[in-house]
Amino acid sequence: MPDASARIVALIPAGGAGTRLGSRTPKQFLRIGGVPIIVATVRHFTNHTGMAAVIVAAPAALVSRTERLLGRGGRRGALTVVAGGAERQESVWHALSAAPPDIDIAVVHDAVRPFISRGLIDAVIDAAARTGAAICALPIAETVKRVRDGVVETTIDRSGLWAVQTPQAFRVDLLREAHEKARRDGVLGTDDAMLVERLGHPVTVVRGSEKNVKITTADDLRRARGAGR
Repeated sequence: MPDASARIVALIPAGGAGTRLGSRTPKQFLRIGGVPIIVATVRHFTNHTGMAAVIVAAPAALVSRTERLLGRGGRRGALTVVAGGAERQESVWHALSAAPPDIDIAVVHDAVRPFISRGLIDAVIDAAARTGAAICALPIAETVKRVRDGVVETTIDRSGLWAVQTPQAFRVDLLREAHEKARRDGVLGTDDAMLVERLGHPVTVVRGSEKNVKITTADDLRRARGAGR
């Protein structure tokens, strides 16, 4: 259970177009279990009693639509929708910039990971409260090979390799510093932890969950719809 005295904000980047899924509708607005994916995801945070605020960064043209969808569930007063950016990193920055000034910890979670659990959210927050930065991840079980032009170059030692998920949680001043430095340096990271790593700050790893899948492809969506029944 997170420290009740800590002020926590959830930042949900949801600005993507979902091109890999092959749908005209951005994937976060497709439905699973009878509700849009973004609604299923955000409810985990709006219904979390430890959240002082939840900020969703939606596609700029769909801010009003997102507000209408999310207004039907959770603690409406704690929820804000802002326009996201062209890249995920920019969407997180826009959401972070809209956070209340007295926040201690920011939790960043992908809008298209709707099967997150309260226990995993709390575990990542607790780790970040202790160390300043934390992610959840799973050790890679499959054999990993580096391939070039359709030919295997080498087999990579998978020991010590982990597949990273969200949520990720950070002390707010640390996350803001990491994003500001990345913006100055013109660096685009694959996740927020990468930006914090560039500061030389250690990032704690919490074991993630096999259920905490990210819906990226049409196959992912079919499986998610099956799980949501």
